[in-house]
Amino acid sequence: MGRPRGFDETEVVRAAATLFAHRAYDGVSIDDLVTHLGIHRNSLYKTFGSKRGLYMTALRWHVEHQVRPLIATIGEAPDFAEAARRALAVHGDGSALDLLLMAAVELAPTDPEVAAEVTAALDALDEALAAGDTAPGLAGALTSALLGLRLRARTPSSGAGPEQAGAALARRLSRHDSPQS
Repeated sequence: MGRPRGFDETEVVRAAATLFAHRAYDGVSIDDLVTHLGIHRNSLYKTFGSKRGLYMTALRWHVEHQVRPLIATIGEAPDFAEAARRALAVHGDGSALDLLLMAAVELAPTDPEVAAEVTAALDALDEALAAGDTAPGLAGALTSALLGLRLRARTPSSGAGPEQAGAALARRLSRHDSPQS
């Protein structure tokens, strides 16, 4: 009979999701994981199999516990401006979109399993943003705009912040959708 785990697996996965969201998969070494998560190397391998195994567990946890609840609140927003505000809000140690964004950029292009997770989450985000609008491609464009705004928020800028940019985009879309007099 093996020894009981000396760590909370859910807490380790949450902390790994945050670390991967901040530094990306390739920016995190096994030593970084051991140090930041406070678990032994052998425990990491025994529980998750590999760094990639931990990453996939963290990505799935992120989608289930951070992205899906955000999608639900976005779907309840009365308009795109409010949806953008909700999507770009930063809570605690980052945005609920950060790991999804990093996965989409870094691993989804070459890893089919990551691509499937990212695609499913982006499709759900598209659906929430569409909210009955049938304009072809609009939902995907809005999702892309939100992810672009979040990416911009992750980098230092002297320009408008993501909230201002999102509000400006919403105003422009509202003006474009308004009936012409």
